[in-house]
Parts: sequence; C-alpha cells; structure tokens
Amino acid sequence: MAQSVQTVEIRAGRGYTVSIGPGLLGTCGEALAGTVGRCRMAVAADSTVAPLYLESVTESLYRAGFEPCAYVFPAGERSKNLRTLSELLEFMASRHLTRTDCVAALGGGVTGDLAGFAAGVYLRGVRFVQLPTTLLAAVDSSVGGKTAVDLEAGKNLAGVFLQPSAVLCDTDCLETLPPAAFADGAAEAVKTGVLAGEPLFSQLAGGIPEPEALPGIIARCVAFKGSVVEADEFDTGVRRTLNLGHTAAHAIEACSGYAVSHGRAVAMGTAIIARASEKLGWCAAPCAERITAALAKNGLPVRTEFSPERLARAAQSDKKRAGGEITLVIPEDIGRCALKTIPVGELEAVFAAGEER
Repeated sequence: MAQSVQTVEIRAGRGYTVSIGPGLLGTCGEALAGTVGRCRMAVAADSTVAPLYLESVTESLYRAGFEPCAYVFPAGERSKNLRTLSELLEFMASRHLTRTDCVAALGGGVTGDLAGFAAGVYLRGVRFVQLPTTLLAAVDSSVGGKTAVDLEAGKNLAGVFLQPSAVLCDTDCLETLPPAAFADGAAEAVKTGVLAGEPLFSQLAGGIPEPEALPGIIARCVAFKGSVVEADEFDTGVRRTLNLGHTAAHAIEACSGYAVSHGRAVAMGTAIIARASEKLGWCAAPCAERITAALAKNGLPVRTEFSPERLARAAQSDKKRAGGEITLVIPEDIGRCALKTIPVGELEAVFAAGEER
C-alpha cells in the first residue's frame, strides 16, 4: 500500500488490521484477497452510499478474482431492524454463500451493524469486512465487533459479537460527507478524547480538524478503542466506558423516533452526563465546561428538548440496565472515566442535573 496509509493492529478475535488512508475502496479487492482470499462477497450498502461507491468496490473485487453481489437497503436508522436483517439473510442464501465466503459492510454505522449481525448468524457465522465511509464508522463503529439491530423496545437489543477480518477506511470518502454527517463522527471522536485524555482531546477541542489531520485522528481513536476491546472484548468491564453519553443518547434517539442522528444524540448525552457529574460532585470543574465547549466547537448540540422524565422513561429499556439498576459512564476528568451504578429510579434526577441552565 501507499506510504500515506496508516495501519492499526487490533488484537481481538483472530486479530485484524485497520488501514486508514486515501484510495482504499478502489483497491479493496487486492487488499482483501490477501486477507480473506478470493470468494463470493456479499456487499451490503444503503441507498445513499451505493450510488457513490458500490460500483468502484464491486469492480475492484471483480478485478481481484472475487464474485461480488450487492444488497442495497433504504438509508437510515429505521432500516436497522429484524425485517431488513431477514431480507439480507435471504439475499445471502439466494446467492448461495457458503462458510468460506464473506460479507462486506460498505457504509456507516447502520450498515456495519446490520451486515455484521447477518454475517454472525448466517450459517452460524461467516467472515465479514468493514469498509466505513463515514467519520463515525471510521473512528468508532467499524472496530470492536459489536453488531446489532433495534427492536421496538429499544436500540441495539438484538445482536452478536463478531470481529471483522479487516477494516479499510478510505479517507477520500470523508470529502463527500455533508457537514451534519461529519459532525456526527466528530461527536464520537470527542467522546473518545474524553476517555483517552490528552493529547487527543486537545486536538479535537479547537473545533473541526483540517483534512490533513483526519487520518491521524482516526488512527488515534481506533488505537484507543482497540486497546479497550483487547482488554474486554465482550463488554463486561472496562469496555463499558466506551458508552460514555450513550444512556441519554439512546433515550434521545428513541424519543425523537430516530429523527435525531446517533452522533448528535451522543453529543447531547455526553454533555448531559458531564454537567450532571459536575453538579452531583462526581467530577470537578472545569471538566464539564471543557467537554461541552469541545462539542459545540465541532458544530454539535449540547442540550435536548426532551424532559428528564421522558428521557428516563425511554431509558428503561437500555441494555445497560440490570434489574432495578443501571450503569452510567461518568467523566471524572479528561482521560479518566468511571462506571457508576445507580437505581433506575434515580435516573430522572441525574438527567435533570444535566440540563443546561
């Protein structure tokens, strides 16, 4: 590969390489032939991404000796459900994919979740690769092996752990992102900065990064998440800290009928828990102010119109709930976050403490 491509090794599952740089989709066939071997490749993409990149990807796969076939579904969180999952599985079966074949997720977080879940349950598991085209997928969801779909009761309530065989992050794709979609990814990057500490947080706190800085930022986010996943692949301990802001975020998404994007919801949720932590004495000033300022500088919202009561009610189905308790991720300082388990009945008060005054 070109010298401008950065790589990060993830030592989870069987281990895999995350490659970050320009032009990777146009040469993905050559790269993947050395990783998964030539086989049938079911490429899943949504209706927004498919017109932009699907032809380039399938042509590269053909040239490298793969037999690609494409499944395109309507873009948006509303497609991340059991119905679309079933349709994708039926498509894979109709194309006679076997256990030696592979699934490629071409797109953002919804596509990665959906295609990864399908790969995890089809024939009790086939290989899959991630080809993220959004900043959010690049810095977060394409790495770590979490796959899921939403149920009517809540977000990401059905899924499997399945590490990808490879991740190819083509940074050229980020040039086509509208500002709102780019900001969605910035939310997850800032969240990672809060967890990882300096210098990543400071690099993001000044606002939207210059294009030439993006590969390095993505690599730092991926390396940090990879280190956490390696220590706790199945999300029973330290990996749960990666859910910073997500309890409120998932509630905001549900309350909005998923009209609020995941990244914007994460920004709001992170701001809520930061303010609440400071007000409740779980962290000291100016931690909350630094976090909310960094989010705002990246074009992200730091408050929600939904009431604490409504958010608490929506969070009842959060997968981090255990019986009558729920575990929150609280920032104690930049670079230091902790898990705090509280009674579910106290959640409304926490959300109220996190309201912007």
